[in-house]
Amino acid sequence: MTMRKRGRAESGITLSEEAGVRYLHFGSPWVQGAMRIARPYALEIDYVRDMMAWLLFLAPPAHILQLGLGAAALTKYCWRRFPESAITVVERSAAVIACAHRDFALPADDARLRVVRADAGEFVARPSERGRYGVVQVDLYDRHARGPAIDTPAFYRRCRGALAASGVLVLNLFGEHESYRRSTARVAEAFDGRLIALPPVPAGNVVLLALQGPPLQVDWPVLRRRARELERAGLPARAWFDALHGQQGRFAQFVV
Repeated sequence: MTMRKRGRAESGITLSEEAGVRYLHFGSPWVQGAMRIARPYALEIDYVRDMMAWLLFLAPPAHILQLGLGAAALTKYCWRRFPESAITVVERSAAVIACAHRDFALPADDARLRVVRADAGEFVARPSERGRYGVVQVDLYDRHARGPAIDTPAFYRRCRGALAASGVLVLNLFGEHESYRRSTARVAEAFDGRLIALPPVPAGNVVLLALQGPPLQVDWPVLRRRARELERAGLPARAWFDALHGQQGRFAQFVV
């Protein structure tokens, strides 16, 4: 995506606007986040919407962990939509945190929202975080967007360790980047092969879901009804269902 004309550099951060949408860049043309100014709590980017696909299988949990803040789209969405969930966000850049509050309508910390300035890899290694989160959402890219900023087997094992007994890791990857197969293999190893890969969006992003807990077996009519509910809530859940059915539709149930 090309850089838009309006810009402001601050600690390596550049903002731009086009057609009512504000974009976040880390000093390069790559878009790191976006917000429709008239709808600050909506999910503007297609792969970000796909990162909510865990809702097909899991009710909003008591605790959600977000690694990488960006323009705070996922954070704001979860905070607004899931009033019974507490959201912890880990972001190492003070400038990104300040920008999210100032330019992308991120609310101040409250009883349910906590923004932690820390390295994501170090955070999930803390003993205090083990087994705490029903969902861990990972969207970690630097200004070059050349594969995930943290992409080690140990990191994915620690993400699994941060999950509750039944939980989901959600990961944004670049399907066309050379790192994709390596990242997928490392996540698969950490989660005993229990992966779901959604189809790539037009920009090339692929969302992976990695599951922890008892084997998941869902009848197709049940999954279809859930997809319809989420579609009415504004999420592209019919496309998620179609992708899963295309992979396993010859069986009576979806199993992972």
